[in-house]
Amino acid sequence: MLAIVALVVLLRLPFLNQAIQGDDLYYLLGAQHALIDPLHPTHARFMFLGETVDMRGFSHPPLNAWILAGLLAAMGDVREVPFHLAYILFPVLAALSTWSLARRFCEKPFLATLLFLAVPAFVVNGGSLESDLPFLAFWMMAVALFVKAVDEDSRAALYGSAVAGALAGLAAYQAVFLVPVLALYVWQKRPRWYEAWVVTLAAPLAIGAWQLFELITSGPVPATVLAGYLGTHGFQSLAQKSRNVVALVVHSGWIVSPLLVFAGFVRGTKWRWILAALISAAGALYDPNPLFWASLGCGVLVLSSCVGRDFLGAWVLLFFAGALAVFFAGSARYLLPIAAPVAILAARRCGTATMVTGFALQMALSLGLAVVNYEHWDAYRQFAASLSKETAEHRVWIDGDWGLRFYLEREGALPLPLGQVLQSGEMVVSSVLANPLPVTAPLAPFAQMEIRPWIPLRIVSLDGRSAYSSASSRGLLPFEISTAPIDRVSANAVIEHPPQLSYLNPHDSAAASQIVSGLFLDGWMTEQATVVLKRPSSAANLRAEIYIPDLSPARRVTMFADGQRVAEATYAAPGSYSLDAHLASGPERTTVTITVDKTFSVPGDQRRLGAIINGIGFR
Repeated sequence: MLAIVALVVLLRLPFLNQAIQGDDLYYLLGAQHALIDPLHPTHARFMFLGETVDMRGFSHPPLNAWILAGLLAAMGDVREVPFHLAYILFPVLAALSTWSLARRFCEKPFLATLLFLAVPAFVVNGGSLESDLPFLAFWMMAVALFVKAVDEDSRAALYGSAVAGALAGLAAYQAVFLVPVLALYVWQKRPRWYEAWVVTLAAPLAIGAWQLFELITSGPVPATVLAGYLGTHGFQSLAQKSRNVVALVVHSGWIVSPLLVFAGFVRGTKWRWILAALISAAGALYDPNPLFWASLGCGVLVLSSCVGRDFLGAWVLLFFAGALAVFFAGSARYLLPIAAPVAILAARRCGTATMVTGFALQMALSLGLAVVNYEHWDAYRQFAASLSKETAEHRVWIDGDWGLRFYLEREGALPLPLGQVLQSGEMVVSSVLANPLPVTAPLAPFAQMEIRPWIPLRIVSLDGRSAYSSASSRGLLPFEISTAPIDRVSANAVIEHPPQLSYLNPHDSAAASQIVSGLFLDGWMTEQATVVLKRPSSAANLRAEIYIPDLSPARRVTMFADGQRVAEATYAAPGSYSLDAHLASGPERTTVTITVDKTFSVPGDQRRLGAIINGIGFR
């Protein structure tokens, strides 16, 4: 046990100064809100993709926000080293729980635990402040204590499993998959121990209690808010779910080293070989990259070898089936709850020398990926620090997310809202990787940085071939072997640009520089669209040519010129309309704003849509 604890600590020490990364930002926002309203950390509201969202629709319950809130209260601010030092507790608990299970299910428990420690997602995501490691720790504790309770008739272990299961439920919704896993074990061993059957329900009971508490104290049930956001953003579309399935199979082939997959998971009936070969061949037709189709085949071998096996194999298959049903991003970290049983199964089937070699190869890969991940997020921290003078003297907007947004907000910058009107003298910091919002204001380059770690491994990049973090990218590789840039970040100053056109067709690229906000190049506008026009020297007619599609609920349209309402109309039905106003002579430029009374959205499109503008300007 001491050796395992020492190894986990040694594994985490080089990454204690890991920069804030990924969804750390949102958990920290929830933690900050918990200092104001401790019982409702998910009542935080924050900017996401340019729109204000309700954290009750976040994909995780509040436990991790509470943990971070405790650290914030103790430290007074976000401090990377102490925070990551505190989070070492969770990989330690997960590793010790794995060791406890390995002692019961294989003859080489220490080596099995070493294989678990070398899992790429365990090493890479162990440096995160997201909920993955707290959830994994309580998941593993719940299973290990439950197995101990059933095998040794220990009520103390059973009650400990109930507590751990409840905490897992408050850390992640997927904790509900503890129910079939634990139920299978008690059914196999002691089917008449009714107290144990109740404990199998600890996770969903905790989730249900939290949902009920939110309903009684604040109104909306978090699960319904989450379902609404999933539908709005199209996360559960068939295409997205299909990529999720393929990515999870690929990642399952890298839980342990492929060397151990071929040494330990290829034994058995020929149908596993045939299935793996057929799926690999199909994968080669989809993507000829050998890393993809070989990983696909390894994943099939691992999963198919669990069919018809004991409790460990059933554990893998039960959770994997649930992961296919509920997840949409296909991230490698989603499979952490099956890393322990896969490692133990590999230890049962491989010789000691093979296991040591496989551990060394896998740990080298995992550390390489972790170093690349460290350099990626640290680059954002450095770039934000280099702009401290500018954020103190100018208004700076952040057209990006994740760690870049965290460190710039710390310097005083603001997240860019969708449709924000940018003024001359302001600055916009953007990331190519982080789905930047469209900015039509004229910009002048101020500072740039290309993030390109020296190790030729990538878990995310501008090439988009790796699905390590998300299957929404262009490729489905478990990771990339590449020197491609991970991201390009830039700071650009907003400059004054006199308008050249008196009439704008949004479909014309020449119009883009005069679109201030709320109007897209496909003609769609949001609730409010603003443009700048060159004004004729004499009086002229200002016209907006508008089309209201059948799907749009918009009926009232209002037009403003330089802040003054100049025209308004209410239309009884969808169709094409013109809104006109006669303007006297005036300054050389006119700012025109069109508003509609209602908007809507469609799955897969993150915009709030009002109507289509086919043209706007002086006629």
